[in-house]
Amino acid sequence: MRKLVATLFLSLDGVAESADKFCLDWDDVVDANGEAIIATQDAVILGRRSYDEWVEFWPGSDIEPFATFINEVPKYVATSTPLERPWHNATAIEGGLVEFVQDLKNSEGGDIGVHASISVVQALLAAGVLDELRLAVAPAVVGQGKRLLDGVPPMRFETMRSVTTPSGYLLADYRVSH
Repeated sequence: MRKLVATLFLSLDGVAESADKFCLDWDDVVDANGEAIIATQDAVILGRRSYDEWVEFWPGSDIEPFATFINEVPKYVATSTPLERPWHNATAIEGGLVEFVQDLKNSEGGDIGVHASISVVQALLAAGVLDELRLAVAPAVVGQGKRLLDGVPPMRFETMRSVTTPSGYLLADYRVSH
């Protein structure tokens, strides 16, 4: 069975929304962590809002290796409306998100990534289908914005790894205890 792995940047106070506003400087360790994560993934789940933001940026980006990865990997978008802007290998999920993810996890392949899509991560955590959280916690307090774990039911996690980088990011990998 494939693993479903969510990767997000957070502030110290748990805000995941608009990470580009508080993740301003990082180091080679953070970059290497991201490279290691995407190296195991061959499919990505995105929420509609993330899709709409990313389709405007990533197809023309030269930020490597993520640009090549995200532009080529199959992308499945949780949305109830048709995708207005086409993007290579992007498909709207038909039917329920949880059922689609369960079927995808039962298929052959590598890890399935969920990137930047807060509400999708929350729904998958609540449904008990997310396997791992890979967090990069920035040394910043934002104060307001959508927090990753708001509205998620009580649950336990097993720490798989934690590393502090030279620029002060905490890289923390958690396995969801099912």
